[in-house]
Amino acid sequence: MGERPCIDAAPWVAGAESASDAQCVEALRRGDEAAFENLIDRHHPALVQAAIFFVRNRTAAEDVAQETWLAVVRGLPGFDGRSSLKTWIFAILINRAKTYGRREDRYVQFSPLSDPESESDEPSVDPDRFNPDDHPQHPGGWVSVPRNWNANPEQRLLSQETIGIIRQVIESLSPRQQTVISLRDVEGWSPEQVCNSLDICGTNQRVLLHRARSKVRAALGKYFEE
Repeated sequence: MGERPCIDAAPWVAGAESASDAQCVEALRRGDEAAFENLIDRHHPALVQAAIFFVRNRTAAEDVAQETWLAVVRGLPGFDGRSSLKTWIFAILINRAKTYGRREDRYVQFSPLSDPESESDEPSVDPDRFNPDDHPQHPGGWVSVPRNWNANPEQRLLSQETIGIIRQVIESLSPRQQTVISLRDVEGWSPEQVCNSLDICGTNQRVLLHRARSKVRAALGKYFEE
């Protein structure tokens, strides 16, 4: 039974990813078009999403991703396997996205201690959902306690309408929040993978993810309460 390069390895599992990388690189160096197509299918959406983090424009992000794939083909002979294939590809992507962003005057370097989006006062939950501090019985408490989502039928939680709401909220987020939540919660990346690929510190990653998740949760809460 023939091997299928670039696919079938469990993501983020040490050893499995390394073995898959070796098979994939070997197939790519042989000029296996199917292997290259599989590689693009696995990583292209995340490449575009990561590029948006730096260029803030989907058309530009697509251009950067295409440039990255060309660079991958040219650079394969020099790939030495010291990093995973995915890490190597994303390192190429980030370098090209930063160069593009600087050229278009769109790239902003984060300071490790800076607030990611100058939104230091942005609340995670709408303040109107809390009682005022001078409330006679429950100062600062919930106006109405959020509904327990476990009470919602599983079919509703997994419905296409619910998924559509999540997608709409993610698409409405700022480019940086959209990128982090997409990589973490859609692509399944670890915090370390996001930080390394986007060249940001753990604090920035956590703040961006928290804000993005808060907005998604708020939209879902409103939907379920209706």
